[in-house]
Amino acid sequence: MERRNFIKSIGLTVTAGAAPWVNTVQAQTGPIRIGLLSPLTGVLAAGGKELVEGFELYWKQNGLTLAGRQVEIVIEDDGSNPDMALQKARRLVEQRNVHFLMGSVLANTGLAISEYARSSGTPYFIPVVAADELTQRKRVPNIIRVAGYSASQMPRPLAEYAYNVKKVRKIVTISQDYTFGHEQCGGFSQTFSELGGQVIQQFWHPLNTADFSPYMAQLKNAGADAVFAMETGADANRFIKQFRNFGLQGKLPLYGAMNLTDQSVIRTLGEEAGGIISSAHFAEGSDNAATKKFVAEYVEAYGKLPSIYGFSLYSGAMWVAEAIKKINGKVEDKTAFLNAVRSIELTNSPLGRPVKLDSYGNPVYDVFIRETKVRPDGKYWNVPIQTYPGVSQFGKYDPEVYMKQPPYSRDFQGIKKS
Repeated sequence: MERRNFIKSIGLTVTAGAAPWVNTVQAQTGPIRIGLLSPLTGVLAAGGKELVEGFELYWKQNGLTLAGRQVEIVIEDDGSNPDMALQKARRLVEQRNVHFLMGSVLANTGLAISEYARSSGTPYFIPVVAADELTQRKRVPNIIRVAGYSASQMPRPLAEYAYNVKKVRKIVTISQDYTFGHEQCGGFSQTFSELGGQVIQQFWHPLNTADFSPYMAQLKNAGADAVFAMETGADANRFIKQFRNFGLQGKLPLYGAMNLTDQSVIRTLGEEAGGIISSAHFAEGSDNAATKKFVAEYVEAYGKLPSIYGFSLYSGAMWVAEAIKKINGKVEDKTAFLNAVRSIELTNSPLGRPVKLDSYGNPVYDVFIRETKVRPDGKYWNVPIQTYPGVSQFGKYDPEVYMKQPPYSRDFQGIKKS
C-alpha cells in the first residue's frame, strides 16, 4: 500500500499545515496536535504500519477528543533514516505546530529525534525506541519511554531462566551488529555470566543478512548448550528458517530476544517457528482477560495478531491520553504535562496489570518467559510459561552503580570472566 493511501485508510486527522498560535488563550482552546513518526517506507515499513495501526486503534475506540479539545494526529514517515527523522521532527514542531512527538522504531532514528527534542524542549515519548541511554546515562526530562522498554531490560530474566531453570551452562550468541543488538546481547550475557554461565562466543552480522550458513556451521560446532539470538525483521525470519534447514531446530535450544518471535516475524512462518523461548512484557498468547480482549479487538480491526509495535503504540496512546486528562488538556504547560506523564500508573492497559515508570522515565514490568506454540488455526504465537515480577531497566543492579559501567557495545558486553 502506498504511504498516502495507507495514511488515508487509518481514519486519523492528518493536518496539512497550521499557522502558529497567536496567543496562549487560543492555544489552550484549539486542537491538541500530536506528531507521530514511523517508518512507512523502507526496510521497516511493515513494522512502521503496525505502529500506526496500534495508535489508530486506541483513538478509534476512544474518540479524538480529550478534555474538551479536538485531537489532531500528524503522521510523518521517518524512512528508518536518522537524517530524514530529524528533518521530519523539525517539520512537525516548527511548521505543523505539534505539542509533542511520539514514535519511531530504530535506535538511530530515535537518537536523532531525541537530540532535536533535547535542544528544543519538545516532549518526546518513545514506546518502541529502546536505546538504553535515553533513560539512563543520557536521559533528559522531556524524553520519556511511555509503554516502552529498554533494550537490555528484557533479556536479563531470560538469562536467569536459561541458567536456573533449564540448567544451561554454555551459550553462544548471534546478533545484528548495531546498538539494539549490542544492548540486548549485553543484558543477557552479563546476567548469564554473573550467574556462573560461560558465553563461549559471540557472532555479529550486518543488518539485512541473506545467508546465515557461515554462522550456522559455527553455532553447530561451538560446543554450546544453547543459542541466544537477537534478530529483527527480515533477518529474524530468515534466521529462523535457516536454523531449521540446517537441522538445528530441536537439537540446539534456541533462546531469543523479544523481537525474534514477534508477530511481525512469525505470522508468516510454520513449524520452524515452534519451540523458541523468549522474554517480553507482552505475550499475545496470554490468557489474561485484558490481553485476550485487546488481541481479539486487534484481530477484528486488522485481521492479524498484534505485534509489539501495535501493542506498544496502543498503550502509549493510552498513557499520554490519561496524562492529558489529568491536566485538563493544558498540554502547552510542558512542565505540568511531563509531570503528569511521569506520575501515571496505567491500570487499564492490555497487560491487565499496573505499570508505572521508574525515576528515570522507563516502565517497570512483569516480564514473561514465552514459548512459541501453535494455535488451533495453525498459526504460532507467544505463550507465557513463567513470570518474573517487577523487572526494571537496571535489573537487580543499583542504578547509580550500574551506570558507572560503560554502555553495552561490541567491545563491552559486561561478561564476567570465569
